[in-house]
Amino acid sequence: MTIGNISLGDHPLFLAPMEEITDPSFRMICKINGADFMFTEFISSDGLIRDGRKSVRKLDIYDFERPIGIQLYGHLVDAMVEAALIAEGAQPELIDINFGCPVKKIAHRGAGSGMLRNIPLMIEMTEAIVKAVKLPVTVKTRLGWDEDSRIIVDVAERLQDTGIKAITIHGRTRAQFYKGVADWTLIGAVKNNPRMFIPVIGNGDIDNPVKAKEMFDRYGVDGIMIGRASVGRPWIFRDTKHYLVTGELLPEPAVNEKADLALLHLDKSLEYKDGKRAIYEMRRHLSNYFKGLPHFKETRLKLLTTLEVDEIKVLIEEIRQKWGDLRTDDNTSIYGI
Repeated sequence: MTIGNISLGDHPLFLAPMEEITDPSFRMICKINGADFMFTEFISSDGLIRDGRKSVRKLDIYDFERPIGIQLYGHLVDAMVEAALIAEGAQPELIDINFGCPVKKIAHRGAGSGMLRNIPLMIEMTEAIVKAVKLPVTVKTRLGWDEDSRIIVDVAERLQDTGIKAITIHGRTRAQFYKGVADWTLIGAVKNNPRMFIPVIGNGDIDNPVKAKEMFDRYGVDGIMIGRASVGRPWIFRDTKHYLVTGELLPEPAVNEKADLALLHLDKSLEYKDGKRAIYEMRRHLSNYFKGLPHFKETRLKLLTTLEVDEIKVLIEEIRQKWGDLRTDDNTSIYGI
């Protein structure tokens, strides 16, 4: 698979952009575990052009995580073009436009998935950004606004005509948010549309290697994007890449391995963010790193409530000492084989 001049090999796996999750620390952990392409947290065009500290900080990218894309969202064409030019200055491999975020405060302003209610503006904005920047431009979107407007097959063609180099499709409408089951049939319809020639990346409900292979085989997508299933489980990229190549399911990482990853993740998070914020954002990962351990409720509660870094590290070391080589489950059971 190739996006512009970026070669990603066969069956690449993408880490989805997620607010307050895909920061540099988590991107490093996912890269170590085999993610082929990653994105920053999505960035507000308004915040970026106004030099907002939080938005500008998200432009920080590092050589270890390349190739990487910067994802932008907004509802005004001129602001998005200006933000894209600023983002280009950070020297990512590509600029991605978010037409998929379902969050109310974003969508109801007409940004993110809100653009699915104004397709002419979506096309105008995309075309303007493609013309303004020298980097490849890609788009991430959804099937449509609701069940009565599942218009992605037509919209994907029109977006392709603007000059984008790839499209990622989440298999839900905006009305679904993250509920129900992702519908990959329409993702497949886009990929198998004879008029489509750019890469199509599928997203939605990929939480194990078996499902990833099934989606590649059944719908012929060029790549797969993994989001929520990677939170506190970055080894899903390692497991999936191994399964795609060998057909063999790797065993669940031992607690020792998970402890090493959790400590590295914590240390890197503290490098990029102030202590309390780093700890707050690590909690969603820590609750999953050790999920499934027996009689774990009390320790888990401590992990998710303490604000002391040293105490968190002591707790992780205690988990290591207590469970060491234990594997919380067999992946053949987890993945339904």
